[in-house]
Amino acid sequence: MQTASKLTKLSTPFAIVLLAVIAYIPALTQPLIEDDYPNIALARVYGPFTGWTAMAHDDVNRVRATSFVLTHWIERSFGLRPSAFYGVSILLHVVNCLLLYALGRWQVIGSRVSAWSAAFFAIYDGHQEAIMWFSACNELLLFLFGAMSLLSWLRFLEDRGRRWYIWSLCFFILALLTKESSLILIPLLVLSLLVAEPKLRRVLFLSPFAVLGVVYAILIFKTQSHSFRFHDRSFELSAPFWETWTKSFFALFWPWGWLAVIALFVWRKFERLLMLAVPWVSISFVPYMFVAYLHRIPSRQTYLASAGLSLIVGAAVVLLWQRMKPSRAWVAGALLGIVLLQNVGSLWTRKHKQFVLRAEPTERLIALARNTDGLIYVRCFPRPPIIGDAAVEVALGKPHGTLIWDEGEAQRLRAAATFCYESK
Repeated sequence: MQTASKLTKLSTPFAIVLLAVIAYIPALTQPLIEDDYPNIALARVYGPFTGWTAMAHDDVNRVRATSFVLTHWIERSFGLRPSAFYGVSILLHVVNCLLLYALGRWQVIGSRVSAWSAAFFAIYDGHQEAIMWFSACNELLLFLFGAMSLLSWLRFLEDRGRRWYIWSLCFFILALLTKESSLILIPLLVLSLLVAEPKLRRVLFLSPFAVLGVVYAILIFKTQSHSFRFHDRSFELSAPFWETWTKSFFALFWPWGWLAVIALFVWRKFERLLMLAVPWVSISFVPYMFVAYLHRIPSRQTYLASAGLSLIVGAAVVLLWQRMKPSRAWVAGALLGIVLLQNVGSLWTRKHKQFVLRAEPTERLIALARNTDGLIYVRCFPRPPIIGDAAVEVALGKPHGTLIWDEGEAQRLRAAATFCYESK
């Protein structure tokens, strides 16, 4: 009996891991994409221990230190194999799914809800860019450190000792070294405190988090004059943030989230979980509502928010099984099968094709440069020049300046070849 119990406990996390791997395994066949090359070039400088001092003095890029260190170690261990980079992204996604499952020890969620939530999170296609584009691995790392901080924080609230508080703070600091949007972890910690057992004196324990957050925000906004992140329309206070938030919220929940919300409202169950999950999604959207080049949050930046969506879907699945008569259990099974096929089918076909197409201009440029001795005049390229230069330098080891972007200069230097990519 004890062996059977252990197998039962192991079967759930095993199923979650299997679902996550099956859903995203097509990414292993993709080439590197766009920003991957400039980021690998930066990682070669900042990733090694000897480059950490220089990275600390780079006030624009130091807030993404963990991804540079990770990228450096992947290349050092496996070379420039795209499958290695995507394999690490899938591994991070697997760990994050298990962390979402681990939240089930919190009574507000429960193990059955967290199991189904993690299963949905594992196959969900709405946050695919975070896994299928290596440069978005900072979203995966942010979730990793944020979830570890939250789990440690919840253990501390259970009076499990100060060491859990210290761990929570340490993981929060790692999150701050991962991405600018890590500041949203503070309101998420407050949210967990309010939903669990509101005790105002416990808010005082968040003071160190808040102080670090304020200092962090000040340092980021001091880079406005020279940081490209304030000039590439990624963050503009004049952006129509309400439109962006509304469209993104609707898209994230379509269709399974809305069906789950309707089910929970009709059957009037899991009210406390809704009080956690809906604000979770809303808070996670805040740093990205000011994107000006697109009035909908990019899929990679919905990764953290989709955990809130997954909790709602997981609760609806539990409720469905509870209310379904044994003779009609096949209906619930069929519905879950449709959810699986819709998400995994999308990832294996349409989404995978999109990422391969995104990589095509850079791959063609690398192919020409590999077979060309001399300079190349790039007449038309649908990406910024920094991406082309970095791609040739990183992939082939050719020096900066191999690509010429000006026609007059190309004629003067007698470029050996001309490159032009025109999308079909």
